[in-house]
Amino acid sequence: MHDLRDSFRTGLVAAMSLSGSLLAMAEPAGSAPDIVDNADLHAIAVAPSADRLAADIRTLAGFGTRHTLSETESETRGIGAARRWIFDEFTGISAACGGCLEVIYVADTVVDNNRVPEPTEIVNVLAIQRGVSDPNRVVMMSGDIDSRVSDVLNSVSDSPGANDNATGLAGTLEAARILSAYEFDGTIVYAALSGEEQGLYGGAIVADWALAEGWNVKAVLNNDMIGNSVGINGVKNNTTARVFSEGTRVTETPDEARERRFSGGEVDSPSRNLARYIDRIADHYIPNLDVMMVYRLDRFRRGGHHIPFNDRGLPGVRIMETNEHYDRQHQDIRQENGRSFGDTIDGVDFDYVAKLTALNAVSLAGLASAPPFPADVEIAGAVSPDTNISWRRPASEQAPNLAGYRVYWRLTDQPQWQWSRYVGDVEAFTLENIVIDNYFFGVASVAKNGVESPVVFPGAMGDFGGYE
Repeated sequence: MHDLRDSFRTGLVAAMSLSGSLLAMAEPAGSAPDIVDNADLHAIAVAPSADRLAADIRTLAGFGTRHTLSETESETRGIGAARRWIFDEFTGISAACGGCLEVIYVADTVVDNNRVPEPTEIVNVLAIQRGVSDPNRVVMMSGDIDSRVSDVLNSVSDSPGANDNATGLAGTLEAARILSAYEFDGTIVYAALSGEEQGLYGGAIVADWALAEGWNVKAVLNNDMIGNSVGINGVKNNTTARVFSEGTRVTETPDEARERRFSGGEVDSPSRNLARYIDRIADHYIPNLDVMMVYRLDRFRRGGHHIPFNDRGLPGVRIMETNEHYDRQHQDIRQENGRSFGDTIDGVDFDYVAKLTALNAVSLAGLASAPPFPADVEIAGAVSPDTNISWRRPASEQAPNLAGYRVYWRLTDQPQWQWSRYVGDVEAFTLENIVIDNYFFGVASVAKNGVESPVVFPGAMGDFGGYE
């Protein structure tokens, strides 16, 4: 197995050679701070295979229907056959890396009066790649197993779900194939979630299970429809991807709301800064792909499997195509007036799936390779020309790759961080003559190999959670 941490260290010399500029000075106005270039992340970015992804999408679509209430005994049709195939795929990936993945089912029984009228077992498949120094810190990539047609309770008719969401699930499998060749400090979980179309049940089950296990979940990258490059609006575009992220967390308390009212943070939740991190990854490592950061929990009055994690206060985003084709979503397969309906394989752009899979894989690698994200970030500087920012350092054994920290700031109306300063392995820093009233601030941890965590905004508004 290749230790990504060791190979990253080749970038450290280059990073240190920039100490006269990047490590001691702010970057020019309007420019994003540089990411230390890394050959392994570039290799991961080009590793996804459109042919392998196409084969997996065809296999998943070939189960006829993967409806949550569909057949579970057949070996060739229904959600039972699909989830067993996924389990076997993860098991084979683990065998290829010497048993580096723990493959498990996480399930519970659900019943409601609308979309699950009879008690139904919702079964998710997880492949867990444990981190070597900080295994309780978890980042997750997910895709949905289930599919549906026009009637949400129709579990019998063919529902290939080629784009929604065989693409996201195939991307999750492909990311596991690629990243399982490396070792990381933090844990990566590859999740195949069920029950999405019936009410986001699989995500809720896994989120509750993860919390019960004591996992410190730092990021959930939910992939739901990553293969359609031709929109119903006639736009053809395979060079952009949307990342949806919530602003203020739904778990915010009244005291936290009061703090936010006076300090800001409406656009600096951990989910929002996770989206900014993914955007920077795309700019640096994924050719011909621009991230559209959408400041919304999900599409208008719609939802996805990151939401159950957000509901529990955990950072999560939705990654998906920019141009949707609604004739191919939740539709019976049919022809009407020369117009084709149904989510079939001919609507999938496999090269585009590979590009968005690369975005996920590189983002996961960066997140899992970074030191523990800064905790207990605080800021002060009222009626002062200077801004003081502080944070808590993790235990040394939890962060053997920690080099230090980088403080970031930006104008309050700007979407991305504009300036930064590397401040070393300290727990506080004063930005002299930078007035707290005029900017937003944050801090990221920096590894000895140059890899960084997402930026953490001060206070409860931006908190990614502690180190435990």
